[in-house]
Amino acid sequence: MATATTRPAAAGHRARLTEGLAAAIAEKGYAAVTIADVVRVARVSKRTFYEHFADKEACFLALYAETTEELLELISNAVATARGPWQERIGAAARAYFERVAGEPELMHAAVLEIHAAGPRARVLRREVQRRYAEQLRAFSLAAEAEEHGIRALTPALATAVVGGLDELMLEAVEAGHAERMGELADAATELIRAVLAR
Repeated sequence: MATATTRPAAAGHRARLTEGLAAAIAEKGYAAVTIADVVRVARVSKRTFYEHFADKEACFLALYAETTEELLELISNAVATARGPWQERIGAAARAYFERVAGEPELMHAAVLEIHAAGPRARVLRREVQRRYAEQLRAFSLAAEAEEHGIRALTPALATAVVGGLDELMLEAVEAGHAERMGELADAATELIRAVLAR
């Protein structure tokens, strides 16, 4: 996803606004960002903003939800197209995911760090997103177990624990100001998931 200042106008005002919010959050933090900041970065009017979103929180929730959908689809496609045994498919999915998020540090700053400051609705959405990542991981484990020996199907609790651990790694990287280096976490993520899945 390009930044609001480089994405073609044809992509639509809604996308420019959510990306503008991500850039403004990276600059000032969620609490300090105003609608004026968002429309300035997105290069649209306040009237245009309110045609799409009721307030800043609604814009943020849309940003987070849309980003999640893209990343879940990215992981699914990486697993489906990767060749080789399950270990290779896990590695391919981890690389695709972390390379993507490393290329969008502003977006990751907003989605990983500022979600905790965005209010109760954002926290509920975050928990739902974590559940969906855990379900995706568990579905992979069930499918791989049916295909191959040496792998175990994850329980919902164990899948949630793995996703929580990976989220903490990402949070630590963003807090340290290393969001652009998040691609380096792919190896650690791969090793963790393989260790948990292996019997």
